Amino acid sequence: MRLFHVSEEENIERFVPRIPTRQDMNQTVGLVWALTELALPNFLTPRDCPRVGYRVNDNSTTDDVERFFTSSSRHCVIIERDWHQRMLETTLYVYEFDPAHFHPGGGFYVSEQTETPIAVTRYDDLYGELFRRNTEVRLVDNLWKIGEEVKVSSLTYSLCRMANAKPKTEDDV
Repeated sequence: MRLFHVSEEENIERFVPRIPTRQDMNQTVGLVWALTELALPNFLTPRDCPRVGYRVNDNSTTDDVERFFTSSSRHCVIIERDWHQRMLETTLYVYEFDPAHFHPGGGFYVSEQTETPIAVTRYDDLYGELFRRNTEVRLVDNLWKIGEEVKVSSLTYSLCRMANAKPKTEDDV
């Protein structure tokens, strides 16, 4: 298994555990967070970009696949149209970790010790990288409706940075 951390910061030499801000996590143990290669497309956006990501899993229904995908891709990332220019201008650094000290936690993989990356890859073309990973990319005016719909689907989903999303409209309720 390969594990990664995505950042807009280059040249991070050490990842020091931090106390989680999520209330559903233990607030007394610092963690280094990592994600799998399968989840990586959900994070190939600017850090603060609100997004809805989802992918097919072994339990996904044909109806959900037909409903939520407009291409042959089996992973989709949707962002608000207002973030398009920022996607074009952002450079990301994808740090890879030795998975030896990581374990599942909070929907990611976590380590309780300082981690040194074993590799780093720079991405200047985020759309291009998503396309190379066979990820469907969509731009929408508002994320809330699709976010609520995918949450009750059979797909694996991730709603990230939704606090930065445009407010819900009457159509999203």
